[in-house]
Amino acid sequence: MRLNALFSLIFCILWPGAALSGEKTVYGLNEYVDLTGLNLQVAAKLDTGAKTASLSARDIKRFKRDGETWVRFFLAIDDAHRHPIERPLARISKIKRRAGDYDPDEGKSYTARPVIELDVCMGKAQRTIEVNLTDRSAFQFPLLIGSEALKRLDALVDPSLKYAAGKPGCSLDITAAE
Repeated sequence: MRLNALFSLIFCILWPGAALSGEKTVYGLNEYVDLTGLNLQVAAKLDTGAKTASLSARDIKRFKRDGETWVRFFLAIDDAHRHPIERPLARISKIKRRAGDYDPDEGKSYTARPVIELDVCMGKAQRTIEVNLTDRSAFQFPLLIGSEALKRLDALVDPSLKYAAGKPGCSLDITAAE
């Protein structure tokens, strides 16, 4: 009888994890991501230590359109992206500055960045995520995907893997994934 109780206890403890792992996709430290609305595929770094996603952009300007705030920017990926992109501003994100980036004269321990919503496809998962815009041209990857977007993508990250999901292969219907 005690053996049955032990097996029942073990089953109850392990079952939620088994169900959870069936719903999640394992991704590597780096993955290919389709930026669906921009008709572009980029390599991304998946960073569970970062909260938000960041897209490499330059010449970021806010403007008004029909009473709403929008953002106009250029992708800071390579010289091929010379046309401006315009998206509604979702919000302003406050990103904590690193110790070496802090300017005591300025008195701010954060950087304010515009955030837009972007449709992305990684593996077979297509979702709308929020990305903040900043110049990442000094980094190897133009897109960093943080923990909030990873949750939306139902992702598990194995840092020993790279490009585990292969090329993105999403259907065109993103509403079903939300």
